[in-house]
This record gives sequence, C-alpha cells and structure tokens, in this order.
Amino acid sequence: MPSEEFIRGMLYLSLTVVGVPANAAVILAFLLLLYQENRLLPADAIVLHLASVNLVVVGVRCLLEVLASFRLANIFGDVGCKAVIFVYRTSRSLSIWLTFVLSTYQCLSIAPPGSRWASVRTVVAHYLGFVFLFLWLVNTCMSSAAILFSFGTQNDSSLINHGINVQFCYVHFPSKLSKEANGAAQVGRDVVPMALMTLASLIILVFLYKHSQQVKGLRSSTSGGGGGSGGAERRAAKAVVALVTLYVVLYGVDNGLWVYTLTVRKTMKSSLISDLRIFFSSLYAALSPVVIIVSNRKVNDRLRCAVQEKPIQEKATSLSTM
Repeated sequence: MPSEEFIRGMLYLSLTVVGVPANAAVILAFLLLLYQENRLLPADAIVLHLASVNLVVVGVRCLLEVLASFRLANIFGDVGCKAVIFVYRTSRSLSIWLTFVLSTYQCLSIAPPGSRWASVRTVVAHYLGFVFLFLWLVNTCMSSAAILFSFGTQNDSSLINHGINVQFCYVHFPSKLSKEANGAAQVGRDVVPMALMTLASLIILVFLYKHSQQVKGLRSSTSGGGGGSGGAERRAAKAVVALVTLYVVLYGVDNGLWVYTLTVRKTMKSSLISDLRIFFSSLYAALSPVVIIVSNRKVNDRLRCAVQEKPIQEKATSLSTM
C-alpha cells in the first residue's frame, strides 16, 4: 500500500473513531430524553437532527474512504460514486443549514418576552417540522448534480477537462459553464448561512456582554446573586457560538479550497485538494458532537445516567442469580 493512501486512510479513520461514537452518544442522549419526558424542546430537536446528519456525513464519507484506502472493500464504482457523493453533499449541506437554524433559534431565544422577535421564535418552533422538510427538499435538489456527473475512477482522456478528482471518483461536468454554475451554487449555499449565522452569533455575543455588565453592576450594589433559567440560556448561547466558530473556520477552509478547484482548467492528477476539502468539512461533523457533549447539560446528564445504570443493573443481575 502506498504511504500516501495509508496516511489518507489513517486521517479518515481518526475522524470515524471520533465522529461515529460522539454523534451516536448525542443521538442516544436525546432519545433517552424524549423517552423520559415524551417531548423535545425545539432547540433539542434541532441538535438531535444535526447530530443525525453529522453521523451520516462521518459514516458514509469517512468510513467508506477508510475501507477503500485500506482496500478492504471495493465500493467506488459508477453507482457507488454517485450514491456516496450525493448522500455526502446532501448531508453536508444539511449540517450547515441546521447549524444556521440552531444559531438563529438561539438568537431568538434571548429576545425579551412579549417582543416581536419572541413571537417569531414561537412561530419557528411551531413550524419546525416544515423547516426540516424544506431544508431536506432544497438540499436534495441542489445535490442532484452528483448523480448526473459522478463516475468511478477511469483513465479516460475525455475526463481531462471540466472534472474534479476525488481520489476514487471523478465528478465530470459536460462544460466549463456547468462546472462554474454548479460550483457557484455550492459556494452560495455555504456562504449565505455562514454570513447569517455569524451575524446571529455576534448578536448573541453582544447580549452576553451586556448581560455580564448588568450582573457586575448588580453585584456591586447588592450582595445577592442571580441564576435560574437565564443561566441555562446563556450556557446554550455560548455553546452555539462555539459551534458557529468551529463551523466558520473549518468550512471557510473548505470553501477556499473549493474556489481554487473551480479555477483550475484541467482535472488535477492528484486528489490532494479534494481530500483536504472533505477532511475539513468532515472534521466539523466529527468535532461538533464533542462540543455538544461538553457544553450541553441535558446530554451530559442522560449519558451519565446511562453509564451509571449499566453497572447497577449488572450488579442486580448477579445478586439475583446467587
């Protein structure tokens, strides 16, 4: 096995080892919460949906890349390439837009009760299912080009122009215009939510700064302390800002490399640029659940209970058999 393929396989293996268990743990925590309370808050439903999509990103793209890099399975024929690239692009873009929805909803959550923005938050929460459906439909349609233009690796001279080398697959566009149009649509699909969620995060940061100043003023005039649900909202807001920061950094690199790929006239013989793009975008899907586990108290509590209940049940079983 060439050293380049080995390094490539190990990098994707690291993402798989981190991303699959972490996203599965977040999903398990919220399913336990749903079972115990028979409902999920809108923010929890968004995070559950985000973790599910991220699990698909890591499982479909990274795990299959590991199998192919170590030559454990031959997946990337014409049909395999079309399926993997389509599912990856759809789930990747859903991950982006769900992060935007989460940051927007959290921004609306800090609005004062009775304000116009608080009523907008109520409407968003009520129609959240339709928001999910709309995002699925739009992103599925925008990823349909992968079904038309993706092929298995082949040494065909017709693939020299207007193509993108993705190691085990080629994305071959019929013309320069179609390649640039598809590339511009993907960049716009990423940049629009990036700009909007950055704005939402800035609003959250301004709110947190003003609130900290108010707390300092209250502490200087009285000896009492504040807490309650506002503290939970501030923790959630900080977690969302952390997720958005992680997203902007990693997907910013991804989109920069994608724009460079579009400027290259001929298909690159090396898949290095495409590998870096996929690695950085998949890195968000692998690391974001870690941020959620660390910062979300509900996830922490459910996972801790699940871990503690297991030895108790084993002990009870052993005592009953004595």
